[in-house]
Amino acid sequence: MSKRKVANLLALAALAYLSQAPMHPYELSKALQANGDARSIKFTHGSLYMVIQQLAKAGFVAEQATSRDGQRPERTVYAITAEGRAELRDWLRELVEQPQHEYPAFVSALSLIGALEPDEVVELLDQRLRRLHAVRAETQRAIDLADSEGVHPLFLVEEVYRVRLIDAETAFVGEFIEKITTDWGPTWAAFHEELRANS
Repeated sequence: MSKRKVANLLALAALAYLSQAPMHPYELSKALQANGDARSIKFTHGSLYMVIQQLAKAGFVAEQATSRDGQRPERTVYAITAEGRAELRDWLRELVEQPQHEYPAFVSALSLIGALEPDEVVELLDQRLRRLHAVRAETQRAIDLADSEGVHPLFLVEEVYRVRLIDAETAFVGEFIEKITTDWGPTWAAFHEELRANS
């Protein structure tokens, strides 16, 4: 895994959009939101402006023009450079080809789940399942709507991937609940009884 001059994934998104056309950061922010990229990449207007400055410093984008609309502040339009195009392609290739160890919050919670009592965990997991079903339904509706409007499946692939992840997590949570309620619960509850007795 190579060390990148700008490692924020928001920078990757900015490079991808600027490879299509020069834009000012506000316009870029609107494009990210309009295309649903805010579901995959967390950002604010402020963080986007900061990333653009980092990309400019690294030589991946360059100022193309500055304009002013009435009394509004000046807006600088940025264009991707040849170095930026090379970085975009290299970075995307790396992300697609090489699995990376990630640190999702739910995985962190699972590693420490023994600190809660089993009955409470089952209740919390039941609530999580309901929320997963709701998120899946919402995501599938968005896919179906886009499909009905003629959006090419290539531009929906991240949403399809998201549905598959939700399906996998739903199956895991259901199996975990079953393990707790049919097998692990008594031992787990006894562990907490012992902790209370010794505290």
